Amino acid sequence: MAMSQTSASPSVLVCGTGIAGLATALGLRRAGIQASMLGPHTPAPVNPGDNWHPRVYALSPSSRRFLEDLGIWSLMDAARITPVEAMDVYGDGDGRVSLNAWQDAQEALAWIVESGEIERALQQAVQVYGVPWHDDKFQQLQGQAVITQASHELPFDLLVGADGAKSPVRQAAGISHHCRAYGDRGVVAHLATSQPHQNIATQWFLGDSVLALLPLANTSSGHQVSMVWSMPDDRAQALMALPEQERHAQLENELRAVTLGVFDTLQVRSRVFAFPLTLEKSAMIGDHVALVGDAAHRVHPLAGQGLNLGLGDVQALVSTLAQREHWRTVGDYRVLSRYRRQRAEPIAAMRLATDSLYRLFATPGAPMAWLRNQGMHMVDRVPLAKRLLIAGAR
Repeated sequence: MAMSQTSASPSVLVCGTGIAGLATALGLRRAGIQASMLGPHTPAPVNPGDNWHPRVYALSPSSRRFLEDLGIWSLMDAARITPVEAMDVYGDGDGRVSLNAWQDAQEALAWIVESGEIERALQQAVQVYGVPWHDDKFQQLQGQAVITQASHELPFDLLVGADGAKSPVRQAAGISHHCRAYGDRGVVAHLATSQPHQNIATQWFLGDSVLALLPLANTSSGHQVSMVWSMPDDRAQALMALPEQERHAQLENELRAVTLGVFDTLQVRSRVFAFPLTLEKSAMIGDHVALVGDAAHRVHPLAGQGLNLGLGDVQALVSTLAQREHWRTVGDYRVLSRYRRQRAEPIAAMRLATDSLYRLFATPGAPMAWLRNQGMHMVDRVPLAKRLLIAGAR
């Protein structure tokens, strides 16, 4: 069922009911801008216990502040939020960089939160604020109206595409988009470990792959971490083609070989998922249309900044619309152009940083391997460099 709807046509129609869409609708409503949502109304999991959501996010300090401003942070279960107080990064040789929040006088580098927990809190908030929710799907654009799969016509002054990487809104609006496949897949799972993670995230650059283990809160049976392993397509597909028991055994053997000396025992405790990795960018705006989140851009997950970029989009769009001149509508192209300009630099910087880092470690050859690992040693010995790295992730 859809939530209660107002009789007046909303100024902004947000297409997409994931984290980016929910945050956009909530932010607009709190800013006094009339908004409604279009998309499936699938309730987020309630009290999942030890069955953790398969997708987790590393929320930056700026993302946490934004969620606090939205009133969302306090709605999430504190027992399911894990601060990342330090990070150890290993090269494909003997290179290593250790970052700690205290090196930049920070409480934490990031906070690991389940996707389902963020969605649950956001859904609760949009319901409290009475945001209209059309439980339907986008079908096509017809002027300044969306035609849904159920043949309903939803007019708008501004349509926000928060509908993911394959964004039907982006395609229907004719907004330019470029995608480059990395030829890799991200393999994700939650792992039980015999040792406490001590709130430290660990990452290995292995030449042909990147492995990250993120700290999670303990389960009733012990310690756990979340794994994101970016590996070549053929290797990931071969792993996923195995029967589940064999898949778990092979993954545990490969993990043991990489993490020996850091973790003692790692055992798969959840389903294993894999998804293709791409580098994507778009023009961000169109005629009475703006994109946020994965609909607008995607970067390599090695820095864990995808959702943080998306929440940055939401925050910038909401503030730009709220601060527009009173004679301009929310769909005015000049207003939307300001949003695009505001997001251009941070998106380009993150795109360059993640893609360059990926290419640096994917470049074969002993000379390059020696240079990058020596570079890690140098960074690890310079406190100012560490502070700059930590500050850049805020």
